[in-house]
Amino acid sequence: MALRGRSVGLGLAVVSAATFGTSGSFADSLMASGWTPGGAVTVRIGLAALALTVPALFVLRGRWRSLRTGAADVAAYGLVALAGCQLFFFNAVEHLSVGVALLLEYSGTLFVVLWLWLRHGQRPSRLTVAGGLIAIVGLVLVLDLTGPQRVDLVGVLWGLGAAAGLATYFVVSSHSDAQLHPVAMAWAGCVLGFTALAVFALVGLIPFETRAADVDLGGARLSWLVPALGVALVATVAAYTTGIAAARRLGAKVASFVGLAEVLFAILFAWLLLDQQPSVLQLIGGLVVLAGIALVRVDERDGATGDDAALEIPLAGASSSG
Repeated sequence: MALRGRSVGLGLAVVSAATFGTSGSFADSLMASGWTPGGAVTVRIGLAALALTVPALFVLRGRWRSLRTGAADVAAYGLVALAGCQLFFFNAVEHLSVGVALLLEYSGTLFVVLWLWLRHGQRPSRLTVAGGLIAIVGLVLVLDLTGPQRVDLVGVLWGLGAAAGLATYFVVSSHSDAQLHPVAMAWAGCVLGFTALAVFALVGLIPFETRAADVDLGGARLSWLVPALGVALVATVAAYTTGIAAARRLGAKVASFVGLAEVLFAILFAWLLLDQQPSVLQLIGGLVVLAGIALVRVDERDGATGDDAALEIPLAGASSSG
């Protein structure tokens, strides 16, 4: 049963990475028509919260206490993993090239390994370390950091903040003993995240602008509603709910490394929808990333005790440690 659960979890993690990977193409089409990144993300999470309301209310029938007992997880998920991660990334891009900012954000997978080691004593094996390093090298190739890059200390700090937000997403999502249903968890996090982003926009921490203009997507001229609903329903509702379910089956470490496949799917969808053909170097990098993920997965399967013991410890009791 445990093996079957892990297999299902792996499938869900791939689905989550694939649906997350559509966000770049949908958001790019909106921003090309005049939307700001802050506007795209705020609308994305707001529409997702709206779409999840009815399903969340259904799964919460008679289980409203789970929302209260999981309040610490919801707060970390909504404020840090959703709103915080996006805000940190936007600020990082103001000081860094997009490629460097993305590389810093996705280093959050290594933060997960570090957290499990320092907080729960799960020292990474040599195979996990090797897989992590190989995956990061692959990311460097995929993100095509061959040209001149803008780097400064402030931007690096913002980028590391985004990495912490990404790591928080996987750690909080992986709580296998959580009573809060994945749909309810995603809904509550989106509601809280949207509220925070709306406040950030109102006080000027993020630029917010939207336009009801047609966009270019997939070689066609479409209503802005198509990418707006796509980024909300596919890249948020489907991605976050399957991501939570996957992390609860796989644990934070494996789920976070499989999540790196999001970059590969993003390149594929950009090719299909925006006609942005990947370079040979990016394709090679994709294979290197997959090799790193495979090493971590083999390590977990072949006897690493993994995250299961750590998952029994609720985040509320560990929040003071980071």
